[in-house]
Amino acid sequence: MNSNFSDLSRYVYGTTRLGDESILFSDRLAIAREAISAGLWIHTSHQYGDALNVLKALFAEDPAKIPPTIFKLGYGSPEEVRGQVNHQLEAVGTTHMSVGQIFPSGLLAEDLCNGGPGIAGLEKLKEEGLVGRFEMEVWPWSSDIALRCIQGGHADHLIEAYTFYFNPLQRFVTNEVWDLLLERNIPIVAMRTVAGGNVLHTLAKPDAPAYLRERAAAIAPIFKESGVESWTEFAARFVFSFPSVRATVGSTARPANLQEFISATTNPQPLDPEVIREILALQRTWSTEHDAHAEPWSM
Repeated sequence: MNSNFSDLSRYVYGTTRLGDESILFSDRLAIAREAISAGLWIHTSHQYGDALNVLKALFAEDPAKIPPTIFKLGYGSPEEVRGQVNHQLEAVGTTHMSVGQIFPSGLLAEDLCNGGPGIAGLEKLKEEGLVGRFEMEVWPWSSDIALRCIQGGHADHLIEAYTFYFNPLQRFVTNEVWDLLLERNIPIVAMRTVAGGNVLHTLAKPDAPAYLRERAAAIAPIFKESGVESWTEFAARFVFSFPSVRATVGSTARPANLQEFISATTNPQPLDPEVIREILALQRTWSTEHDAHAEPWSM
């Protein structure tokens, strides 16, 4: 691998909320401006509603200060990835993305696992200066691709980090992938910092997914007994208890929440080892009993 992803801001500002057109455009622009002023990296996608339009307006304000940005990409061929790279760069009015977060499928996934020509196709995007580097997006239902990719080693020089939902309630890779990532100290970018909100609120939300409410019921007592004041701090300290985690990505449209994210990730101290052991034991069980059998996009 060419880098260790240590240059990312510890908190990466996720832009899903920037795509919510029920929020005033000016308010979305303001929170994004605040995130950039704080020196944060940005994570975005053309799948996030109106988010790219907000970023385009913001980047146009000062083209010399466009922040490092991670863009989601896919899927089955280098040509398809190139199309998404060009589309998204044009949409935000810039010529380079710092990181391409690739979710491979089909022939491209096989090439990454087996050393096929798709690797050279993605390398060309780097050579042309369109993409700085790549990380792979992983889900429980795509963990076999990540596992074979890591085991094969053919794309180690290309895929420099792995990214997935990782917080106290969610660890969206199989146990086999998780163990291999830790064993080889491969950089991880943790998605969904607070699992959608305070664990105590999730526990009380009747419309929350059943699996998430069940996990909240198991984690809430651990959180309460930890003595950590806020859920955001607890969640941040959990993921940063693992040295290979380089950053956590979370979204908000509220300035107070943004400051809480920044504060919680500025100098996060590891949680008590016993707390970590309890959560990891739960996550191994959840992965075996539920996540590994989940239908795509069902959770």
